[in-house]
Amino acid sequence: MVDRKKSAVITGGSKGIGQALVLLFLKNGFQVFTCARSQEGLDKLKASAQGLPLQTFVADMGKPEDVKSFCNWVLEQTSTLDVLVNNAGIFKPGQILNEEDNVFDQLINVNLASAYRVTRYLAPTMVAMGSGHIFNICSTASITPYTNGGSYCISKFGLYGMSKVLREELKTTGVKVTAVLPGATFTSSWEGSDLPLERFIPAGDIALAVWQAYSMSPSTVIEDLIIRPQLGDID
Repeated sequence: MVDRKKSAVITGGSKGIGQALVLLFLKNGFQVFTCARSQEGLDKLKASAQGLPLQTFVADMGKPEDVKSFCNWVLEQTSTLDVLVNNAGIFKPGQILNEEDNVFDQLINVNLASAYRVTRYLAPTMVAMGSGHIFNICSTASITPYTNGGSYCISKFGLYGMSKVLREELKTTGVKVTAVLPGATFTSSWEGSDLPLERFIPAGDIALAVWQAYSMSPSTVIEDLIIRPQLGDID
């Protein structure tokens, strides 16, 4: 009997943490399904994958209809799913009382609602298999309020809460749930910063931590992964 190739879905995979996750899971023998808003970004990711089994789909995870289309596409490609990483997210600084009117809805839709919807579409496949691992890429902003965090903090607090609820709901199904809470990670969100690189976590370190959590035995789950720069948070 030939072992089947394992499958991973990673949202927002064209750059930053998502890109690092996609490439690491590919290198470890997975077929990976990912999405991003930009075809150009996905084409660059495909080139980096160097022929490994990567499938891509253009979708804006802030739009429910795009989320549904992406998930239906995944389910057409594979009948099994071993890993789901809800990674898609955006950051906009601001404060509750002075943010632009559309910021709250945008951040909630991309950072929280997309993960909720993707999980509802795809997690039943894992439950039917009796195994699988869901990772929600939260943030230290999920547990630490920042004065310029505004709706970003709210969305990430919500995603962390969703992870906790999902963990309890799936505990007896064999499906694991891990909340990943990175501090400042060097991604496009920090472009233009004059801070030195050593103040940031490399995106590859986040991907490695996720992989190590996935690699635990079936009887073990890491519920929370809190990862910070050695010198601490950036205010």
